[in-house]
Amino acid sequence: MALSMTRRALVCAVLMAGLGVPMTAIPASAAGPTSITIAGQGLSRPLGLRADADPELFAAVLSQVAWIAVATGQTSGMPPKKLGPKYTVVVFVKDVARQTYDLYPLAEGGPRAHRPAKQPDKRKTTSAWFFGRLTMSETLRVAGVPLPIRPDALSGGIGGGVGSDTVDDRTDAASSFDPAGDMGVVFAQWRQLFLLNGAVVLLIALGLAGFSLLVRPKAGAGARRG
Repeated sequence: MALSMTRRALVCAVLMAGLGVPMTAIPASAAGPTSITIAGQGLSRPLGLRADADPELFAAVLSQVAWIAVATGQTSGMPPKKLGPKYTVVVFVKDVARQTYDLYPLAEGGPRAHRPAKQPDKRKTTSAWFFGRLTMSETLRVAGVPLPIRPDALSGGIGGGVGSDTVDDRTDAASSFDPAGDMGVVFAQWRQLFLLNGAVVLLIALGLAGFSLLVRPKAGAGARRG
């Protein structure tokens, strides 16, 4: 149950982050991906995900690479030491490999993705590097890749972490919210502001009254002279 909730939270965050990137970015020849494999450091054998068996998690992983298929490169490569562990994602259509991408979720400066020029479907493309999505690390981790937990990767405009971290954050926020206390502070501030404004008005009224008293004797004296 907890894993299911984590996956749903992850998928929601990934989809919200990728609203501006259409899933149709995959070429027409590779439309309708049915499965994905993930291979790399720490995995004794490739992980397998099927669209019909786990559609939510499948969609989350696919969203990490679907937009790269026909995109223009965004950055240049980095030294292997700065890239960190590599995970190769292969996209299949009816058990036939169509696309392959290399993901670097722990790269310095943020996740990176690489599109090799040589693709399984023999289509013509170029080698290109991209800035990966901030959700890459958590998406791969939930899929089964041995990566450290990074709930912060889903925050900053996407909607917070996943699992128990989200619950803890909500609990802290709820415990710090005191409607009675907050309203008391608001009314106290309004009272201070009202008293301050009243004092200013009173000073102005006294000033006008004093000025009026000074002017009247002078005006009466001028009338008697006339």
